[in-house]
Amino acid sequence: MEKIRLIALVGATASGKSAAALELAERLNGEIVSCDSMQVYRGMDIATAKPSPAERARVPHHLIDVAEPETPYSVASYLADAEAAVQEIAARGRLPIFCGGTGLYLDRFLFGGLPAQTLSDDSLRAELLALAAQKGNDFLHTELAKVDPASAAAIHKNNVRRVARAIEIYRLTGVPKSEWDLQTQNQACRYDATVLLLDRPREELYRRINDRVDAMMSAGLLEETAAFDRRGVFQSNTTAAQAIGYKEILPYLHGECDLQTAVDNLKTATRRYAKRQLTWFLAKSYVRPVAAEEVIPLVLKGELN
Repeated sequence: MEKIRLIALVGATASGKSAAALELAERLNGEIVSCDSMQVYRGMDIATAKPSPAERARVPHHLIDVAEPETPYSVASYLADAEAAVQEIAARGRLPIFCGGTGLYLDRFLFGGLPAQTLSDDSLRAELLALAAQKGNDFLHTELAKVDPASAAAIHKNNVRRVARAIEIYRLTGVPKSEWDLQTQNQACRYDATVLLLDRPREELYRRINDRVDAMMSAGLLEETAAFDRRGVFQSNTTAAQAIGYKEILPYLHGECDLQTAVDNLKTATRRYAKRQLTWFLAKSYVRPVAAEEVIPLVLKGELN
């Protein structure tokens, strides 16, 4: 069977992926499939730089606002929803264009989920999360490092759910998650995919990040964070609680720092996140870095196949 053709625009936050995807979709009869682990949540608009209603009216978008923020949304859920979206888009004769910075979601979609991902133990996961709540994120991260140093190096200690999941995989299979990852590297891509990383000079990227944070604050990030805090979202969904934007603003809302400190911390955290995103994508052989301003011309000329 002929593989479905798709394009994916990836890279660091604030690199210009969304604007490029929108233009390509309009020019190539495409539809956009979000590849962002936080844009799936309804109402998480400002912190996730979600496409505006006007932008979503111009081009159909998928995998946005598909989950309630109180309920964690898993990689497995994303894979199923993305597969359905791509099949639907292709059946209409249109081009799926993935756009986002959550590398794990795209990687698993292109190459298939880990065999270990079919195994889970809710009670074990709850036990690990409770352990983190009791003894701290550092403790759980250290436990992961003992059995899977490679995954510990790749997963931030504050991403508690991913740390717990990596430990869960090891305890259920006896094989570190990083070993499962290596096994998938030799798998063939399930799609005819062109994956492009929008590359910008680091100083330019950091300036764009700072400008984006300022724009988010002006757009009402404080109010959005406070609303979710009042609803108890950050208590019921630890993934949402770790979303960049909310976790830096919450200390200000709780009287633990002043507003300028919160904003400065948000800019620093976003720059660090961008660096981790670039490290992830540049380590993948199927990702092609392209100067951001050259992506659209090269795709339209057909020079990237």
